[in-house]
Amino acid sequence: LRMLQVKLIVTGDDFGYCPRRNQGIVDCFVAGAVSNVSLLVNGSAAADAAKLARRYNIPIGLHANLSEGSPVCEVLKTNSSLLNQDGFFHGKMGFRTALSKGLLNMSEVKQELKAQVELFHELTGHLPPHMDGHQHVHVLPEVRHVFAEVLEEYGIKYTRVPIEPGLHNCDWIPPSLMDFYLGVEEDSFNTVDVFTRHGIRWPDIYIGLSTMGKNMSVSNIWSAIDTAIVEFTSKAPSSAHPMPQSRTVTIELMVHPGYPSVPPVGGCGEGPDDFSQSWERLHELQTLIKPELQSHYKTRNIQLCSFKDL
Repeated sequence: LRMLQVKLIVTGDDFGYCPRRNQGIVDCFVAGAVSNVSLLVNGSAAADAAKLARRYNIPIGLHANLSEGSPVCEVLKTNSSLLNQDGFFHGKMGFRTALSKGLLNMSEVKQELKAQVELFHELTGHLPPHMDGHQHVHVLPEVRHVFAEVLEEYGIKYTRVPIEPGLHNCDWIPPSLMDFYLGVEEDSFNTVDVFTRHGIRWPDIYIGLSTMGKNMSVSNIWSAIDTAIVEFTSKAPSSAHPMPQSRTVTIELMVHPGYPSVPPVGGCGEGPDDFSQSWERLHELQTLIKPELQSHYKTRNIQLCSFKDL
């Protein structure tokens, strides 16, 4: 594995959620702990986030949101299958329930995704080099097709496919959360063909479910990366077609650093959620900026980069 060059994209999700989240992500970027960010354009501090990205030259993509807060498309703000009785998106699980009951109009999903790409362009001055889904909605049945069409229409090359090697062996993840993760994994497996047909690409390896929030530690991140690389290289073509010694492996590590949100400030239209107000965001921030994590990257020939460096 010594000859293996690893390109690691450390993506700070939910940029734009609130000023304190923005500040935490910028602090991580300046410390060299995050190399890429994903913007929630319906976040209450999205415009501020776009300014910060420009000021600090932070590579930025789109975190498409169909599950939390309010839509950005004017037409869909009042009367749409994407909204609940309170006039907000259905929520992480509510969205999945509404979808499984056939209650979501896919043309409205497409309309909202396009509106978010347009708003991203307006805020940043460019199209997103990568686009994924908040709470992994982009790999859900039906949604995956619409999502792929939108990416292809705008020429957005990269996305995220949340299949994490070694996830099944992570016994510290509580059963209810593991059930959700395994659902995300199954949806992701079923999405691979769709994204491939549309010419969309993603890194070789995804990590981030097993290292979220309180479960994040330096050793946890190391072992997730090591497990993933070992599994990836063992799956490489057989000795008949040996893997070139200087092969580059690309990894995306999804992280959620920030300083905890203080209500009523923050969120995507209905205030900040519990995870955003918890100490777990700060714990991620403090873990990611630890010098021993940085030095580990150097000794392992791991180069931090963004999607446009792939």
